[in-house]
Amino acid sequence: MYDGIVQELIDEFGRLPGIGPKSAQRIAFHILQTPSFDVARLSELLTEVRERVRFCEICGNVSEQDRCAICRDPRRNSALICVVEDAKDVAAIERTREFRGLYHVLGGAISPIAGVGPDDLRITQLMTRLADGTVQEVILATNPNLEGEATASYLSRLLTTMQITVSRLASGLPVGGDLEYADEVTLGRAFEGRRTL
Repeated sequence: MYDGIVQELIDEFGRLPGIGPKSAQRIAFHILQTPSFDVARLSELLTEVRERVRFCEICGNVSEQDRCAICRDPRRNSALICVVEDAKDVAAIERTREFRGLYHVLGGAISPIAGVGPDDLRITQLMTRLADGTVQEVILATNPNLEGEATASYLSRLLTTMQITVSRLASGLPVGGDLEYADEVTLGRAFEGRRTL
């Protein structure tokens, strides 16, 4: 749509997840039209992130060291492991300040359509972590979609052979939501996960 390098910039932003053509165009024009935007700093940060950030050797979370801050924290409950799909899920759970255990990042979810099977995820590393008998409960916190449910089901079957409690995060109605706008699956899960008051 635009000539040369401007279109290349828009196309490059459009390759990022969650950024559609309109958003990519807005970002590109924001950079072009904002004289105070520090392009050099952005470029520097992108280069530094590529060079310095790695994945924790224990849990798979992002870190600038071999072990992430959560795995290094002696105050965390090592008997609890929360299994998540991606490192961004760790951040989401940490914001709640409700969970004080450790994490295990799978690096995705089982998705036959996308060609992702159990061998493509960090399941072997999880089983190695569980082998020493320290962990008493594994909380499966995969996404409540088809792939996340398939992954949780696979892990649940795999873990039944061990003397470990396996639980799944509850799902259902969001706080502040209206029943009339909830879909059937969400309402069904809300009924399944109901609790006494």
